[in-house]
Amino acid sequence: MKAAEKNNLLGSADIERLSTWARYHAGLCDTCRATCCTMPVEVKIDDLIRMEILSEFDRQEPLKKLAKQLKKQGIIDHFNFKNGVFTLSRMANDDCLYLDRTSRRCTIYSQRPDTCRNHPHVGPRPGYCPFQPR
Repeated sequence: MKAAEKNNLLGSADIERLSTWARYHAGLCDTCRATCCTMPVEVKIDDLIRMEILSEFDRQEPLKKLAKQLKKQGIIDHFNFKNGVFTLSRMANDDCLYLDRTSRRCTIYSQRPDTCRNHPHVGPRPGYCPFQPR
């Protein structure tokens, strides 16, 4: 069975109900509406530097100061001081700031955060994703 045929058999996942998520396989993203890109994305300073939001020089600044600046710029929604993790802001429809609205593809794919690089192998249900057909 071809991947396209297999995708047609998949139902739409409810992002809040992990039991509805589809087992991930190569090619699944090609026919998905990028549902995973509506989930909160946690990033660390290394990710923000790779994404070219911050520079190497910013690494020397207090994280609290950086968080305040990034929140003011609308890049992050939250900063967890305890573990140094930032949560990226999302658009009003919950899409990631870096998701192209038309193609539903990441606009910073080669620079994407580790959270995105590791999905769906790491996350709320490893090996599964909230597949929703386009």
